Amino acid sequence: MEENFKMVAKTLFGFEELLANELTQLGAQDVKKGVRNVSFSGDKGFMYKANLGLRTAIKILKPIHTFTVNSESDLYNKIYAMQWEDYLKPTGTLAVDATIHSDLFSHSLYIAQKTKDAIVDKFRNTTGQRPNVDLKFPDLKINVHVDRRQCTISLDASGDSLHKRGYKTATNIAPINEVLAAGLIMLSGWDGQSDFMDPMCGSGTLLIEAAMIACNIPPNLMRKEFAFERWQDWDVDLFEKIEESLLKKTRDFHYKIIGYDKAPSAVAKTRDNVKNAQLEDFIEVKHEDFFKTQKAGEEKLHMVFNPPYGERLNIDMQAFYKDIGNTLKRNYPGTDAWFITSNLDALKHVGLRPSRKIQLFNAKLESRLVKYVMYEGSKKGKYMK
Repeated sequence: MEENFKMVAKTLFGFEELLANELTQLGAQDVKKGVRNVSFSGDKGFMYKANLGLRTAIKILKPIHTFTVNSESDLYNKIYAMQWEDYLKPTGTLAVDATIHSDLFSHSLYIAQKTKDAIVDKFRNTTGQRPNVDLKFPDLKINVHVDRRQCTISLDASGDSLHKRGYKTATNIAPINEVLAAGLIMLSGWDGQSDFMDPMCGSGTLLIEAAMIACNIPPNLMRKEFAFERWQDWDVDLFEKIEESLLKKTRDFHYKIIGYDKAPSAVAKTRDNVKNAQLEDFIEVKHEDFFKTQKAGEEKLHMVFNPPYGERLNIDMQAFYKDIGNTLKRNYPGTDAWFITSNLDALKHVGLRPSRKIQLFNAKLESRLVKYVMYEGSKKGKYMK
């Protein structure tokens, strides 16, 4: 049996609870929530499983050494003293990134450089050979985290951010991050037991993430590579066994996932991405202006969307958000409608009272995920509850 070790999964602000629940359901041990991260324990197979199966994780780190640091030379000496030959060949390649929360150091790039120097010098002095830097496809990606006087050195098990699922080849002008999309859908409570709609679908990210959640498809199956595939202890047989076990847990989906967009180019991009994700059986995309549509049928509808915020698209935001409220109120009874926006002023013009508001960040924009419950029937004020 492989021994368990500590790992840290990084996430977006507001998604810590979702990620902790995902980890617990996958079988992680010692799950502890932090800010924008969740720590947990598991073995090598679980590290593979976490990278393949977590929807709200951005990166999985494996801490290998923690120490107190008092100066630049102290940092250099302690990194130099580590047993780097356990992780990297003298002729291998490496990349280092650093995050700093300390009055000792002010430049993360400088700390990354100092770390790289210590590792390269160690190999050169002990073997006569030295690893090279490769920022794109390194054999070992190293993360340095300095919090006040404590320094943690971790191996980056993921490589590229886990939001890069591998299905998206085409994006629109303001694409939504795949991890953010999955988290929004999970926060909205959608469980795959009703029809789902994104009425402003852009490049289709919310639709695709919704389909993967409904069918319990692991989100990162289509990625070309994880960083751990270049590690010295890479076990391809174990990885394939984990992949197979996750695929056995997929499930049927008996409802519809519908996307609208009024831009023909967005509809074409969404269809391309849906095809890449091999989800054409579950997702239907139509060229429609949401404001001219109405709900089809009387079944419950779950709606999640990402309307323009006015950050990159030049629109009369007050009128636009008023139209959202009017369309929901008049044409979409029996609908739970959720959307995210950073335009908190325009939100006031929707003209409906949200039943929930959740603070989140879309990139660096402070945002709100809001819920409007549109009740069946026309009794005045029902939708306002």
